[in-house]
Amino acid sequence: MSAKILIAYATRAGSTAEIAQAMGKAMTARGAIVDVKPIAQVADIAAYQLIVLGSVVHAGRLMPEVMRFVRAHKAELVARPVAAFTVCLAAKSPDSAATCRAYLDPLRKELTLADEAFFAGKMDYERVGFIARFIVKNLVKAPEGDFRDWAAIGKWAENVLAKTLK
Repeated sequence: MSAKILIAYATRAGSTAEIAQAMGKAMTARGAIVDVKPIAQVADIAAYQLIVLGSVVHAGRLMPEVMRFVRAHKAELVARPVAAFTVCLAAKSPDSAATCRAYLDPLRKELTLADEAFFAGKMDYERVGFIARFIVKNLVKAPEGDFRDWAAIGKWAENVLAKTLK
């Protein structure tokens, strides 16, 4: 019988959703049954043996719907493996490991994570609003481009599956 996995994500401009879909494909290729959904659309997690939570980092934090989800489903989440990943441009720098790990601190206060990962995302100025575009271009000086490492994303998904569902 195949394991049933939920990959629930929160995104702003779609990069995190695309990463979650790639993880779902990698796990499906290993025989898992995977549902990939926006976290706000997940009502019931009882059928899943593994939960993977993903969030873009926005203004230095996970998206608020992630923590709402965790608090609403905490009793069920602590009873099964939960892995988490973040998507942020800081992850493209090898010097940012501590910064990236800190983004998951709120989750770690609620749950013991089976595994975690930090992926660089994609910055497309055209997919963010005018104010956000001004901030990321002129104040944060975030470079435009796609910095996602698809091989690393797929490998992490496969490893999470192997590690948590032996």
